Amino acid sequence: MTKAPDPAAVHAAVAACADWIRSDDPEYGVARPPRTALADAVRLTARALAADAPGKSVEVRVPPFVAVQCVEGLRHTRGTPPNVVECDPHSWLRLACGLVALDDLRGTPGIEVSGTRADEIARWLPVLHLSRPGE
Repeated sequence: MTKAPDPAAVHAAVAACADWIRSDDPEYGVARPPRTALADAVRLTARALAADAPGKSVEVRVPPFVAVQCVEGLRHTRGTPPNVVECDPHSWLRLACGLVALDDLRGTPGIEVSGTRADEIARWLPVLHLSRPGE
């Protein structure tokens, strides 16, 4: 079982990137957070998911920062896992913070949701709630 990260650390890491996460277009308008701040937010939210949904049947990847295995079920040990969710950092953080749903990301370039069990991570999302401005 993955040790859950400190909730205060997860909150602080997300708060440091909050304006960028809320941005609908991460390339324009809001400056990208420093790499270390972004890495912390991505890693801590992914590890929080893995702690909340222990197991090894689904792999969640957010290159270049983290890959975690989660969701109980048959364990994957070699080669490409059959159940994968792969996102860019902005999409992952929006998903982890409840600003988009997994179904909303389907078909988006750079997002992979494959395998019969990949959708099961939606049950444990969001990892934490980040409200939109004005909410």
